Amino acid sequence: MSEEAELQERLRAVPSVQRLLEEPALRAVEATLGREAVLGAVRQVLESVRQALREGAAQTPPAAELAGRAAARARARLAGGVRRAINATGVILHTGLGRAVLCEAARRDIAAELGGYCNVELNLETGERGERDLFVAGLLTQVLGCEAATVVNNNAAATMLILAALAKGKEVIVSRGQLIEIGGSFRIPDVMAMSGAKLVEVGTTNRTHLRDYERAITPETALLLIVHASNYRIIGFTKEVEPRELAALGKHHGIPVFHDVGSGNLLPGLADELRAEPSVTESLDAGVDLLCFSGDKILGGPQSGVIVGRKDLVQKVRKHPLWRALRLDKVILRALESTVALYLDPERRGQTVPTLLMLRRPLAELEAAAADLAERLQRAAPALEIETAADSSRLGSGSLPERDIPTRVVRIRHPRLSPDGLAEKMRLSRPPIFGRIQDDWILLDPRTLQAGEAEEIVQGFAAMKL
Repeated sequence: MSEEAELQERLRAVPSVQRLLEEPALRAVEATLGREAVLGAVRQVLESVRQALREGAAQTPPAAELAGRAAARARARLAGGVRRAINATGVILHTGLGRAVLCEAARRDIAAELGGYCNVELNLETGERGERDLFVAGLLTQVLGCEAATVVNNNAAATMLILAALAKGKEVIVSRGQLIEIGGSFRIPDVMAMSGAKLVEVGTTNRTHLRDYERAITPETALLLIVHASNYRIIGFTKEVEPRELAALGKHHGIPVFHDVGSGNLLPGLADELRAEPSVTESLDAGVDLLCFSGDKILGGPQSGVIVGRKDLVQKVRKHPLWRALRLDKVILRALESTVALYLDPERRGQTVPTLLMLRRPLAELEAAAADLAERLQRAAPALEIETAADSSRLGSGSLPERDIPTRVVRIRHPRLSPDGLAEKMRLSRPPIFGRIQDDWILLDPRTLQAGEAEEIVQGFAAMKL
């Protein structure tokens, strides 16, 4: 029999939709969730089985197993799109899993203050309408020692808003080595065009000098722009102009310098592990006029874009019509306030910001956690092949792209399930469990596990009945 004939034979052996609907697991789910929810899940599972056969799978799993997969999919689909997940990938700022974990203060304050009405824009002293970002702006100026601040819904929005407010129809000078593209096809030249600003490139990909900026300045120059490279590095024969040098040039010509810092490292001494990331305070101290950065990266808050710097420039940005379209809602605003407030106390921030705590977890602690998780997993799922190994965590979201952070991981694999098949079962558990696939193993890194999640992983694998 030819390979094509054998494939067609295996495809004919795939159960029909009606056959799976007769399985007890799906009948129970249909009674709770309805027929349409179950039908959609069954069709997805059967299509994934057919695709696996086309790619070389030897046989179709039993109908009872397929019904279980479909039931899990149906429940997961109606459980909501955004819900709690277990991050065992070792990527601390995992974009797909919500980046920074909110601190306990932010979670507590959201629950306590936002269950009903709240004073988003009302001044409690005067009773009159005020500015919704007034309180968080005050916290930011206190922490950073800057003149003014405002916030919008992400750092890409902050960049777009600043360019539109300060440079529409005028020139913005930037080094060619900083014309970056980050996740989601966010490209500096495209953002520049959409804002209405005119891009002026200077220098070369690997070397840009102060004289390159100076030669490019014209009466139409509105800003000198510095962009943090974020998720890549150019190494070797390279040169970029330091913020202090560019700030001095800008002041000499009366042109503001704008620095897109990206990751939001607030204080230079915050953590030795972050010294490779640009510091917001160091850039301000260097004389840079305006900066923006993400609230949900190193800062450890919710998705937001923070803008700080000279009062006159921040006021211009805030008065632009786009600011209202990009402003924060009450939930994000309260979470950001609670997070920034932690930075007023040097001891408190180091002990309560989850991003910093995960980054600093001692290797000995991770080794013990990995060994314990491996032992408990082996008891819960004896069919798994399990071992611990040295590996590396990552900060993620474009921060410290070259830095491998030593860790200890649990490596698991199943004798019959492929890594992708096992990963699917993990994702469909409640709560979903995310590891990373490497060399035909699934890796679970305890660095990014929160309190109690190791036990949930064990319970999740036990429920899979592998």
